[in-house]
Amino acid sequence: MAEFTRFAETLECKKDMRVVAVTVKPLVSDCTGRIWFTDLMAQEGDRLTGYVIHTETVMEKYRENGEIVPPRFYNGLVRSSATLVAFNLGQTSAGLDVKVYPVQDMAAGSIELSLGAGAHKAKFLSAANAGDEFSLLASSRKCLRNGAATKKDGFFQYTAAGDSKHPVAVEKGKSARIYFEFQEMQDGGDAV
Repeated sequence: MAEFTRFAETLECKKDMRVVAVTVKPLVSDCTGRIWFTDLMAQEGDRLTGYVIHTETVMEKYRENGEIVPPRFYNGLVRSSATLVAFNLGQTSAGLDVKVYPVQDMAAGSIELSLGAGAHKAKFLSAANAGDEFSLLASSRKCLRNGAATKKDGFFQYTAAGDSKHPVAVEKGKSARIYFEFQEMQDGGDAV
């Protein structure tokens, strides 16, 4: 049976400057057997303040009549800005895959997604050409432009259980097609 041990370490910066990236290279020596590294988390400050379990241990795909409900999807059209509402029938939040198809060329940073009253914002940092496909995929943790990695500022999106509101903004006076897809989730799996 697997045995998990929780470790916490403090990273010391050599200079008082903004940290842009951290590389973690787990090193194991003088042992036998299998080792799993899970839930690596970095947080600011000198005290451990939280622990978040992986949702697969307590969640499962939403079911109706014992059958897994396939991923749900919604299409929309946004001109300048709009709030799209996605109905998540699952019991909890679920990762949201979003695709944006600009109808006209748009400036860098002009396509923005968020949740509720504007929280959890994400912005595509590159300029958009008409016909491009921008993908912000919570399911695979990828941000793509026409299938190739691209930069974003902000967060991967999710849908709240129930009616989940999603403000979408594009360059003023321009429009884009929007595609949302998510797998609804429910309580289940192993007890904590």
